Amino acid sequence: MLALLTAFVVACLLFLSKPCARDMRLFLASLFQQLALSLLGFLAGLRLLGGVAAAPETMPLMPSFKRKRAAAMVENVEEVAAAAGEPSVLDLPELAIDCILERLPPAELRSMAAVCRSMRERCRSDHLWERHMSEKWGRVLGRAARDEWRAHLASASESGAAGSVSGSGGKRRRWLAALSCVCPVVSWMRPRADSGRSSGPVLDDSIMSWYLSMESGKFWFPAQVYNREHGHVGFMMSCYDAELSYNYHSDTFRARYPPHGRRTVVLEDGVQWDRVRAPPVDTLAHDLHASDCLHELRPGDHIEIQWRRNKEFPYGWWYGVVGHLESCDGNEHFCRCHLSDTVVLEFNQYTPGSRWRQALVNRKDHREEGNEGDGFYGGIRKLRSKDDISKWRQLWPTDILE
Repeated sequence: MLALLTAFVVACLLFLSKPCARDMRLFLASLFQQLALSLLGFLAGLRLLGGVAAAPETMPLMPSFKRKRAAAMVENVEEVAAAAGEPSVLDLPELAIDCILERLPPAELRSMAAVCRSMRERCRSDHLWERHMSEKWGRVLGRAARDEWRAHLASASESGAAGSVSGSGGKRRRWLAALSCVCPVVSWMRPRADSGRSSGPVLDDSIMSWYLSMESGKFWFPAQVYNREHGHVGFMMSCYDAELSYNYHSDTFRARYPPHGRRTVVLEDGVQWDRVRAPPVDTLAHDLHASDCLHELRPGDHIEIQWRRNKEFPYGWWYGVVGHLESCDGNEHFCRCHLSDTVVLEFNQYTPGSRWRQALVNRKDHREEGNEGDGFYGGIRKLRSKDDISKWRQLWPTDILE
């Protein structure tokens, strides 16, 4: 009690210094609160010494200066239940608890994590969230999204470390450290966080944290979008790189396409799930894909080829099929097109006679080919999955393009 009064007098003297008046007002408010708590504890001690019956557990002589949060009070619920002899879910065998948790949907699994410390550790386990992550996000997340998540965690960690040593809170912490040398009681006090800021969810490298960040829409991840910009005619039957953010309320995505040429960043809302895919290759949008299938292409094969309008544009992946040479009649028994150095690519979504209908590439020495008028054709990848081919057929336009 005497130590607190000494600290109060010292603080009042320091208050006369104008440069630190604002910080000292905040400090004095906290000191008043601690002084009041100590006074109550002192009076309670006198009451106990006077012979009034009271349990030490309900009125301690020296109350803690640290406020208990509601979440911290819940963390020991299993100990309380065990002491009272009440049955708890933790009394079940380990296998039974795991089976129950494995059947919970993500929302209920997250709620169970707030029950107690033991449940929090169980419910945050990666093996419980791997299935949920794969079922909901697996088809739109690729290696690039995982790399972006790691970079996001590193950036959040660095910004959090920088924020912890800056701002007005740092000044107050320095005042408390200085006063603690005079009055040890001051060292018990902890500065409050700024009231205008919300700490938000804690990010870590768990799958649960990644899932919830995806669900909240705060994490933008790289993916590809079919028929970008609401199926604009200039992008029909193509798939372009974009950064996406999930909208929980509409169960759709917001796409952010990188700038190119004179165009700034393009945003598209309401992107449905069936128009999003994970990038099938690791090639960046401005890099030429190394074609490793040219030697095996035959008429009838389904392919995707990189194409861009000019050198400033990023590549998009366009759907096409391998056709026959002009000298071939298409008879499969006599066709020798697969032996030729020239590969015919057909884009049948365009009308016959269109300059976009057909393109020729060199099988042995294929590089980026084209011009400013017809655009530039880049790398080729052969579609080997029936699901990939079926997806492009589902996107086929109702009308032939010019």
